[in-house]
Amino acid sequence: MGLRHAFGARLIPAFLVGAALVVALGGERLRVALRFDRSALEAGEVYRLLTGHFAHLGWPHVFLNAAGILLCWLLVGRAFSVFQWLFVIAVCVVTMDLGFWLLTPGLDWYVGLSGLLHGMLAAGALKGLRQRAPEDALLLAIVVVKVAYEAVAGPLPGSETAAGGPVVTEAHLYGTVGGLAAALLIGNRRRAPI
Repeated sequence: MGLRHAFGARLIPAFLVGAALVVALGGERLRVALRFDRSALEAGEVYRLLTGHFAHLGWPHVFLNAAGILLCWLLVGRAFSVFQWLFVIAVCVVTMDLGFWLLTPGLDWYVGLSGLLHGMLAAGALKGLRQRAPEDALLLAIVVVKVAYEAVAGPLPGSETAAGGPVVTEAHLYGTVGGLAAALLIGNRRRAPI
């Protein structure tokens, strides 16, 4: 990875964490103004489809997700180019928003980066798995087992206490699906003839 690519790649986690911190500094009022909110979206506030992922329940939630993004980057940050990561992030966000809107009609509001975090981990691990990296196979298995557990049993014990509020496990599922889809699309594009 060249110096220019390395610098650009570091901007992605810095932006994600930085945006979450800026929104958190705005307090409760800004969090409510930016969260994914079904009734506000129905009223035309479509910016919430993006901003809701940067709003959080409070400082513990921000720090938990920031630590998760940084750990994710340490584990799989080199899996894709900067533009490929931006594609992964976009697919994850769109998949989560569509999942919330179409498949989870009872969800009134959502905040946080955890769905995106799951999607990024899944995408990076799938890329590593395609290169036969055993640690990525283990990482992908952990993500899939965690999401499957949450689909059956609900949030992991202690996660709601750590986050400071309710955990929307569907975000983890939709984010994971989006990350896997993005990694497959990137992989298929690379194999396609020019």
